[in-house]
Amino acid sequence: MVMEMRLPQFDMLDSDADILQWLKKEGDQITEGEPLVEIETGKAVGGLEAPVSGVLVRIVAPVGATVTSGAVLAVIEEAE
Repeated sequence: MVMEMRLPQFDMLDSDADILQWLKKEGDQITEGEPLVEIETGKAVGGLEAPVSGVLVRIVAPVGATVTSGAVLAVIEEAE
């Protein structure tokens, strides 16, 4: 099953984030809970974890992009 990884809503005042670094590349195997991407909001720098195990099929939000909460960051093919 294919799923879209989206930027979560952190709080009402912080709805945008900058993509700082992808820790995996397209085609890599990923494991649920492992750090996948580093982001920066107006309040903090942190990482987002892989929501499921599988393959990182496509990075939608490239490094340097500013994205709004709810935006698709990546597409993941879930492990069966």
